[in-house]
Amino acid sequence: MGSVATRAVAPDLTVGGHSMTTGGQRRASRRAHLSLEMVGTPSARAFAIRWLCPPYEFLMRPRGRRIGAIAVIKTDLSDIYRDYIACLNKQDWPTLGQFVDDEVVHNGRRVGLSGYRDLLVRDFDEIPDLYFNIQMLISDPPYIASRLGFDCTPKGTFLGLPINGKRVSFTENVFYEFRSKKIREVWSVIDKAAIEAQL
Repeated sequence: MGSVATRAVAPDLTVGGHSMTTGGQRRASRRAHLSLEMVGTPSARAFAIRWLCPPYEFLMRPRGRRIGAIAVIKTDLSDIYRDYIACLNKQDWPTLGQFVDDEVVHNGRRVGLSGYRDLLVRDFDEIPDLYFNIQMLISDPPYIASRLGFDCTPKGTFLGLPINGKRVSFTENVFYEFRSKKIREVWSVIDKAAIEAQL
């Protein structure tokens, strides 16, 4: 359907032939001033930004401020996700664009906002009593990991299985990547075996 702890300082490594060795504040300062143009490919540059900049901030900022800032970001993203789930349960489709990016990708396929909405509308059409229940939620910005629980009665065929109005319970494990506080990519796996065991 539609780790929480602060990251530790990265280990010694080399990117694009340039040493990115971690260590004391003096080496961290030199590393922070390296031009990102030294890192050749876009993917290597993204790696450098993600894994080298956060440790530098961790070393140079007062620890309390760093942890506090992360806590605010994590809480903010979790709240956005809970509001998104509330939007789904209300089937408030005009509001969906507040939570989902126009170019959203679902399980490796770019469906866009309209295609994503169509997937959800179809789910509610096939399962009139569909309700998204958050059983587990982990925030590690820009990512959210969620385990969703369902107890519902699909009215016909669901996931290729002939449910035909039988009540079934199952879970869905979903990972989301957020950009600018909107869902940009979704990876979803439904426990189909659990449904088959109930038929």
